[in-house]
Amino acid sequence: MTPFSVTEGDSPIILGMPHGGTWLPDDLTARLNDNGRKLADTDWHIDRLYADLLPGVTVVAATFHRYVIDANRDPSGVSLYPGQNTTELSPTTDFDGLPIWAEGQAPSEAEILDRREAFHTPYHLALQYQIDRIKALHGTAILWDCHSIRSVIPFLFEGQLPHFNIGTNDGTTCAPLIETATRAACLGARDFETVLNGRFKGGWTTRHYGLPEVKVHAIQMEIAQRAYLSAEAAPWSFDHATAEAPRRVLTQALTTLDRLARSGALS
Repeated sequence: MTPFSVTEGDSPIILGMPHGGTWLPDDLTARLNDNGRKLADTDWHIDRLYADLLPGVTVVAATFHRYVIDANRDPSGVSLYPGQNTTELSPTTDFDGLPIWAEGQAPSEAEILDRREAFHTPYHLALQYQIDRIKALHGTAILWDCHSIRSVIPFLFEGQLPHFNIGTNDGTTCAPLIETATRAACLGARDFETVLNGRFKGGWTTRHYGLPEVKVHAIQMEIAQRAYLSAEAAPWSFDHATAEAPRRVLTQALTTLDRLARSGALS
């Protein structure tokens, strides 16, 4: 099993999808408990949400599930949100704080290292290759990290999450023009709530690759799943009618960023 898939394009935009995969090795599936086998923490249908929004966009998507290893966590295991509830590089609980492994089946430190080398590292090597390729084409590259999550998860945050959660690690991972354009596209949508650098400021991917000083920009978009699913529960069905509005917002944002990068305004 290849741990990632790549669709190469010629746009300055790269879409990263670290959490849309659902594949697990059979031996790991057997070690999950009934709760873990639900795979409830998947970024369900994130590929369908972003499909065909921008001509020529490059997509790098992890094919493995985050319960194997989380491709958006610091490979050292250091928490991105010190003092706040979160899940680990190799999760032992789900987003509700409930165990996902059968008793005695949680991965050892040695196993985590093996998973990191087999899955986390290849995904990020592929992502880095595409960033370098796009930067060589345009003189700049914009990584848009695609995420989605259930709207209500008391273990992780209070209340109901806004529809659009933009993360730039407090403005450090991209040029101000990128942050402003993305926020404007979201704020212009009726009946949608938007927050900038709220609970989700950008995961390891955004923070690691976002280096505006070398013309590589990164921004994370965490979308509440009520924006495009029929229900935030199994069978996690994609709702085409519901998804139309957020897809228009995403199209506007990505198209604007593509134009900005091609115009030379970011160089």
